[in-house]
Amino acid sequence: MNRKLFRPPLTEVKEPIFAPRASAAQPAPVRKKPAPPDQTSAENFYFVKQMQTRTPVAVVLTDGELLHGIIEWYDRDCIKLTRNGSPNLLIYKHSIKYLFKDGEEFSTGGTNGQ
Repeated sequence: MNRKLFRPPLTEVKEPIFAPRASAAQPAPVRKKPAPPDQTSAENFYFVKQMQTRTPVAVVLTDGELLHGIIEWYDRDCIKLTRNGSPNLLIYKHSIKYLFKDGEEFSTGGTNGQ
């Protein structure tokens, strides 16, 4: 009788012998997308650009007050607004509703005077 020994080649063995096998009842874990970063640096880029070009900006506060000036510096919590003919201001960012380049009230996105 001619007997052959049945042994798979080592290249076909992909799992360790003692590794637990995934059962048919448990689906493979779904990989979630990573969370977006907390900061995109867009705010920093905007402030640095306005500071370097000394662009006049208008700052609208949460209470509706409108301030005009140039951003001299900023940090995590506040900006320093330098104004002509008025005292310079240190404004907390949480009190800013929005800001825009001075003179853009009637450009796209603003009111058109009608």
